[in-house]
Amino acid sequence: MADGSKFWDRIADRYAARAIRDAGAYDAAIARTRAHLKPCDHVLELGCGTGTTALRLADAAARIDATDFSTRMIEIATGKARAAGVASVAFSRADLTDPAAAPGPYDAVLAFNLLQLMPDLPAALALIAARVKPGGVFVSKSVCLGEPGWRRARIVVGALRAVGIAPPLRFLRITALDAAIERAGFEIVERGMFPERPPGRFLVARRVA
Repeated sequence: MADGSKFWDRIADRYAARAIRDAGAYDAAIARTRAHLKPCDHVLELGCGTGTTALRLADAAARIDATDFSTRMIEIATGKARAAGVASVAFSRADLTDPAAAPGPYDAVLAFNLLQLMPDLPAALALIAARVKPGGVFVSKSVCLGEPGWRRARIVVGALRAVGIAPPLRFLRITALDAAIERAGFEIVERGMFPERPPGRFLVARRVA
């Protein structure tokens, strides 16, 4: 995934400066995630980007290890944490596929807008499950452009990918995503859509002991 990191390094500063597209949906996802965290929890966020989610949830857990495979994203996130005086979040560059990176196990693992970027979803979910304690939770939010009615968006994404201004993207279907997470050893305990359009599947899944 090293080549993919170059794309995110290149767009990191623009990404950091961009406003959240649907702030209401994002706030709702944060609130529901917070409801599943405890003050004593040790949390891992995968694909943390420029750190917005980890910093928003810093007061909801004892510690958050936030990782991303983009060096520039981590630099920006670290600067934001320093400026905010947040010491309970540790940002580091790490690749999900490296089993030695943030091995855990953790009380909770978070992945916002990550699963649709995974070239091998079952393999990624297996690596995530290995980082969650039995009985712990996996919280994810994933764009599902494989749903009916989003053909035009898929064409646009394909065209953007062809000229190098969009990352590789899986066109996930909601039912297939839910089933894949269950097959990885999780029991889904909460489902939601944040946002409704484009479909952002929000899931809280408990790792089966």
